[in-house]
Amino acid sequence: MSGMATVLDEILLGVREDLERRESAVPLKDVQRRARSVPAALDPLLAFRGDGISIIAEVKRRSPSKGPLADIPDPAVLARAYAAGGASAISVLTEERRFSGSLADLDAVRAAVDIPVLRKDFIVTPYQVWEARAHGADLVLLMVVSLEQAELVELIKLSEELGMTPLVECHTEEEVRRAVAADARLLGINARDLTTLEVDRSVFPRLAPVVPPGVITVAESGVRGPEDVAYYRQTGADVVLVGEALVRDGDPRSAIADFRAAS
Repeated sequence: MSGMATVLDEILLGVREDLERRESAVPLKDVQRRARSVPAALDPLLAFRGDGISIIAEVKRRSPSKGPLADIPDPAVLARAYAAGGASAISVLTEERRFSGSLADLDAVRAAVDIPVLRKDFIVTPYQVWEARAHGADLVLLMVVSLEQAELVELIKLSEELGMTPLVECHTEEEVRRAVAADARLLGINARDLTTLEVDRSVFPRLAPVVPPGVITVAESGVRGPEDVAYYRQTGADVVLVGEALVRDGDPRSAIADFRAAS
């Protein structure tokens, strides 16, 4: 695809435009002040290291590959159902253009549950890390594919200084090695190639052996039901992140219970 803009390139372009708008509306110093005034971040790693598979359940309205997924009038209601079903953490998409997410969704979920909350977005600047903490996030997604190594190291460090746990997402062996070199403690392996949006479930078992012992692995994308959770568990996942299959399920609470039992 050389010379052509990928899906990811286009998403990042929009993300940077929206970020510019937010930065001019709310200066960094105001975001920092708010970040310092919210309750301390929760540590998700204790639950992730526990017995059995942990589920990160996602509040996700739409996706670039599938379009609209679910009408979520109140993300707090969905989040409470996830928590009641036994989710270890809740992921909230905050990207506006392709995922119809918002920081308001993050606020609503944070206020509704007492388990860790992940801000899932295309984070490319320190401003967004501060913003995540200011809105109560305990975890923050950092994608290796969209960051230079120095930026990745800087954003991991900042996230941890603010008490958050960065979920460092990879799709290739080189990206896994970069994440490990940057001292990632929580490493996501995404079956979806964000440059093409194709899903390949064999990516996780291929890359999991490259991850050093002690680093917690999260399998992302490609979960259609309990059998996929079991597959990821058998191939080395500590945690599975599930979005689409849950928001489309009429009973997300029991769906999570089924996913956890699958392992």
